[in-house]
Amino acid sequence: MYLVRGTSEHGYHELVPQQNEAGLKWISFGHLRLAAGEAHDAAIEGREVVLVLLAGAMRVSIGGKVFGPYERANVFAGPATAVYVPVGQSFRVENAGDGALEVAVCQAVAEQVHEPFVVTPDEVQIKTVGEANFERKVHDIVVKQAEGKVHRIIVGETFNPPGNWSSYPPHKHDEYLPGVEALMEEIYFYQIDPPGGFGLQSIYTSDGAIDETYRVKHGDAFMIPRGYHPVCAAGGYQLYYLWLMAGPVDRVMIPHDDPAHAWIRERSWG
Repeated sequence: MYLVRGTSEHGYHELVPQQNEAGLKWISFGHLRLAAGEAHDAAIEGREVVLVLLAGAMRVSIGGKVFGPYERANVFAGPATAVYVPVGQSFRVENAGDGALEVAVCQAVAEQVHEPFVVTPDEVQIKTVGEANFERKVHDIVVKQAEGKVHRIIVGETFNPPGNWSSYPPHKHDEYLPGVEALMEEIYFYQIDPPGGFGLQSIYTSDGAIDETYRVKHGDAFMIPRGYHPVCAAGGYQLYYLWLMAGPVDRVMIPHDDPAHAWIRERSWG
């Protein structure tokens, strides 16, 4: 119900459509793969868009503005480049290189119209989160630094070393509790290094209404309408996931730890 298997086909694929099985209302997600010389034209009604370069060389045109070309060998090679497309605006993505181009098309419901902009790798905010076998790198792409420049959308990337956990201690953000918990839907999109590997993604609620674990692979997406959602990389494989979030109230990220596991933050693991 929550896992969407990826595809290796060329073209645009709406992995998480606006109408989806998990009941996400505020966000949707697509994956674009173009061969050399190809271009993709689109206009996504009622949604603001963040185009995240996953691999290849990308040029983006929005109205009379042209962004790029920008290059990234793959998500593990360095921080992302992303281009913001305001709600209601048409755009074109071009493959500006000789190899395949892969782009994540992150979408959130929006009414406010802003200006298009680019986030370059040096503008990505990078931090180390956690410790021991739940230490990971988190890259904020369109988060606090985009406040006032977007309406609802939040986008970032997380990198799990082999065997390590993230979204850990398990947290959720499905209730609006000011100062305690944000109200946000979320989508994960995974890449694995080497790509034949896998990770384990759980989703559960404290009342047991949801309690499931999935084996996620390179190119898959995962829908998180509610509940705690820890993820682990398999031994020997680095796991990446792009995270896309939005909700009806505000853009404040306040994850709420599962009380049963909150003690993990208080202990020293050195």
